[in-house]
Order: sequence, then structure tokens, then C-alpha cells
Amino acid sequence: MPGYEKVIGLCVDHIEDNLAEEITLTELADLAGLSSFHFHRVFHAIVGDTVMEYVRKRRLACAAHRVANSDDRLLDIALDLGFGSQETFIRAFRRLFGTTPGEYRKRAIAPPFYPRVNVLERRYNPYLGGIRMDFKLVAKPAIQVLGYSLRTTSVDGQNNREIPEFWQRYIHGGWGARLQEHAITNAEYGICGEFDMETSQFSYIIGMEVPEGTKAEDGLVLYTIPAAEYAVFTTPLAPPAEFSNSIQSTWGGIFSEWFPHSGYEHAGTPEFEYYDDRCMNGQEQVQMDIYIPVKKKEA
Repeated sequence: MPGYEKVIGLCVDHIEDNLAEEITLTELADLAGLSSFHFHRVFHAIVGDTVMEYVRKRRLACAAHRVANSDDRLLDIALDLGFGSQETFIRAFRRLFGTTPGEYRKRAIAPPFYPRVNVLERRYNPYLGGIRMDFKLVAKPAIQVLGYSLRTTSVDGQNNREIPEFWQRYIHGGWGARLQEHAITNAEYGICGEFDMETSQFSYIIGMEVPEGTKAEDGLVLYTIPAAEYAVFTTPLAPPAEFSNSIQSTWGGIFSEWFPHSGYEHAGTPEFEYYDDRCMNGQEQVQMDIYIPVKKKEA
């Protein structure tokens, strides 16, 4: 497959044609010919919204047009667009537009044009401003990690704000010292796991590898990264002030540039970031590795 844009475009069309019907992630993944987990990640990388968040926004865009340009009852609009109840519709409408649908109609707001996404218009630079998608395949045994956990979501890019803030609290609070008492090395892991594809929530754990039998003290969690084969990507050297952007750009490139041509798909197990001496001790240029569990894509 030359790229994922065509199949994601077909899914976008399917969503648009079925906004009044039940739409599931599994149904769309089957249409794309991808596993549900891999489709969830690819759709987010290309469209910029998670699958069900995009469905919700398209339904609300159509709802706003009907609220503004018809006398239809709000309950009818809610049910016609798959919200289940008027209360659910009102909460979702307020979250996106900052007001209730009743106030929206009363104030005679003219809704802006919210077109469906056109993924074929998106063009990616395979070097991503200097990030070449070089990788290596590595098989790793299970790893036991002791650390701190954050529950976050990729909806509206919330994870891209909360995870860097989480790292800042970890660094400035000196939390790592507590982990080093038990750790095998001083290398740090940033683990994404416990994914909920319907809500787009997942856990992010900052931790260090510890021996089997280590006990988790109050405020800490023990997390096992299962044995897996990984595609490993190294971020480009960057000044510390640009490190977070470098990491996020590399993540984006993995799903939008590397996977479509790789013959692999995400294996659905935890992925992690690996921070070692290359990004410690006040260095002027820093980098780290991203480990993505992969499996051969079925023909």
C-alpha cells in the first residue's frame, strides 16, 4: 500500500454517509483492512482526531447546522444524529461550541463551515524537517518497571499537554531519586499502555527497570512490559528546549510515514520511550529512543 490516505479517506466517506447510524471503531477498522488498534493509531496520526472523536465532531457540525437553520426539536436532532438522548447531545454540544444548542438557536448563531477532513490533501515530508525514518528491529524480554502513573487521553491532544507537564513535575520534584533506590540502571522509561480505544484514554508511566520481586511503595506502581518485537526509532539530536517537539514529531512520523511502507502494524501491546545517558547530565544536544511493538501485517 503506497500510503494510508486512501483507506482512511474511504473511512471518512463512510462516516459521512452514516452519521445517523451506529458507527463503531471495529467496523471502520474492518473497512480499512487494519487491526482495530493499529487503525485507531493511524487514523489519529493522519486526521488529527481519534476515530470516535472525529465521528462526534462531524455529528455536532451537522447538528449545529440543523439547530441554526431549522425548527426541528432538539430531541429529534439528537436522536437523528446518534446521541441517544437530549442530555448527551447538550453536553457534547456545549463542550464543542461553548454553549447549549438552545442558546445557540436563540442567539441566531450562523454556524461556520465544518467540512469533512480531506486526507488526500495532506502531504507529508518523509524527512520531517530532518527526522529520517531509520529504524532497527529488536526483540526484548519482559521488563519490570517501578514508577509513577498518569491517566490521560489523546482527545483534543490532551496527552500532548499533560505528558510533558507530568515529566516536568517528575524532574523538578526529584521523583526519580525514589526510583533509583530500587533500579537496575538510571535509564528512564515513558510507557504508554492500558489503552481504551473507545474513550481514547491510556496510562502513561514514568519509571525505571527494577528486579523481579520489587514491591511498589505508596504512590508508585509496578508495571510489566511484556516480551515483544519492537521497531526502534531514535529522535534527532536537538537542544533541550526543542526536545519535546522532536519527540512528538518523531511519533507522528512513525505512524504517518513509516508504517504505511513497512509491512508491519502495531502489535497492540505497550509502547515506550527510552531515556538514557544521551539525554541526561546537562548535554547541549539530546536524543532518545521510541520502541513500538510490531507484527507482520497480514497479506
